Amino acid sequence: MAERLTGRERVLCALRHEEGDRVPIDFGAFRSSGIHAGTYARLRRHLGLPALRPRLYDLMQQLAEPDDDIKERFHADVEQVHQRAPSFGIPIDRWKEGVLPDGTPVMVPAAFDPVELPDGSREIREGSTAIARMTSGGLYFDRVHFPLAAAESEADLDRLCAWETYTPEDLEFIRAQAERLRAGDRAVLFCFGGNILEGGQGLMGYQDYMCSLAGNPALVRAIGERLAAMYIENLKQVLPLIDGLVDIIACGDDLGLQRGLQLSLEDYRALIKPYHRAVFGYIREHSRAYLFLHSCGAIADLLPDLIEVGVQIINPVQVSAKGMEPERLKREFGRHLTFFTPSDDRSVRPP
Repeated sequence: MAERLTGRERVLCALRHEEGDRVPIDFGAFRSSGIHAGTYARLRRHLGLPALRPRLYDLMQQLAEPDDDIKERFHADVEQVHQRAPSFGIPIDRWKEGVLPDGTPVMVPAAFDPVELPDGSREIREGSTAIARMTSGGLYFDRVHFPLAAAESEADLDRLCAWETYTPEDLEFIRAQAERLRAGDRAVLFCFGGNILEGGQGLMGYQDYMCSLAGNPALVRAIGERLAAMYIENLKQVLPLIDGLVDIIACGDDLGLQRGLQLSLEDYRALIKPYHRAVFGYIREHSRAYLFLHSCGAIADLLPDLIEVGVQIINPVQVSAKGMEPERLKREFGRHLTFFTPSDDRSVRPP
């Protein structure tokens, strides 16, 4: 029996493929393992914990920041370092009181001011432009504005889109969190992002971007080049500030569906992989932290490529998706990858 480890030691054992005292536990240390603020409030009541206003740090998914008493109750081993503006460009460095549509009292970012429409839906706006919408009775916001929707060639990209990098305020926000969390005994995960496929989908709209993979690959490459350049510029600024303070750097790109990939292996290798290689390679070369990739769905066929470009951790391991059987993944890829929060949310949770 291994001696009792701290959360950080336990996580690092798993990442080194060593056996610790128990399996590490993640409770809300990444946006894909988070908990909706309304559910979080009900969980606190169920456990008899003091009532409080959850902090709504992820506006898109309406996720709550877990409090220390909850993390202790569930033996959480990982903490999250947030981006300063993780959703829709709205900073989370100042807060005010708010209420969810179901009446749950919460704390919301100070600049969060959704407009309620006559049909009961809510919109987040930049000036007069709606950028996200929650339907009446909905639980989360959908993006409804795609700045590159009208793009037809590389010449349109800089005219239609601002490729923004970190501000000094962003960098200080990240550094201060990392320093504070490092003083504790849990592992520290920095939620960086770095999405290429999803980044293009978010800029063009899902349908237009996926059609462009086949019909306008030059445009897809130009978007990938700009995204990768923007991410690497951000990494150049942030990695020196958090070196030695974070254990995991988390990126994301949903590459899979329930029964296969979103795109062919050939298209991935030609149109997405070069930019994964650039961003992930920069992280591996300039950071001591482990590289984590969130990618939902049936991605087993891509795992050799992802290992090649530097991925060390795969999340969420959607075990109900085709080819994602845990035994197979362990047998074929366990020497190279750590699997973070294996899950079967589609069958465990109601739609």
